[in-house]
Amino acid sequence: MATSTSSLAGMGLTSANKPGLHDRLNSQWHEWSLRLFMLIVLGHWGEHLAQAFQIYYLGWPRPLANGILGMWYPWLITSEVMHYSYALVMLIGIWVLRKGFTGAGRQWWTIALVIQFWHHIEHLLLISQATLHHNLWHKPVPMSVLQLFFPRVELHLFYNTIVFIPMVIGMYYHMFPPEGEAQH
Repeated sequence: MATSTSSLAGMGLTSANKPGLHDRLNSQWHEWSLRLFMLIVLGHWGEHLAQAFQIYYLGWPRPLANGILGMWYPWLITSEVMHYSYALVMLIGIWVLRKGFTGAGRQWWTIALVIQFWHHIEHLLLISQATLHHNLWHKPVPMSVLQLFFPRVELHLFYNTIVFIPMVIGMYYHMFPPEGEAQH
């Protein structure tokens, strides 16, 4: 009787001797993967901080407060595709790099993943409304759930902050594990 097994190695995507991309991102490439991912995260977070600075310190009207890149490419600020793509990159990045964490670091990284999942849902609502040209709650512009209660600039600065904080705590425990977790 013949049996068949389905595996990535059988499809030629990886070999039995060589770990796949996901394994390498969470082992020998983990440090550099995290550094690259954090560079992307910090760049985006910096854009939100710059936009808040333009509104609250410089006194710019909200339509002109486009962050740094938005000053040269204003369409970026109004592009739901760009915002959704970033939320998706964040979600995928946190998910893919989660395997490399253990113990307390993994717990905090998972908290960031859960929060980012909700943030992603909010952006999915926004891009769906923009794509379908049908805004929820009879609003003149696409609105996320929490945007019904908080202004968009502040809400997304808040979202990026509450995702970033558990990521940093997770990386701290990843680099400096509590006693008893160091062997993992």
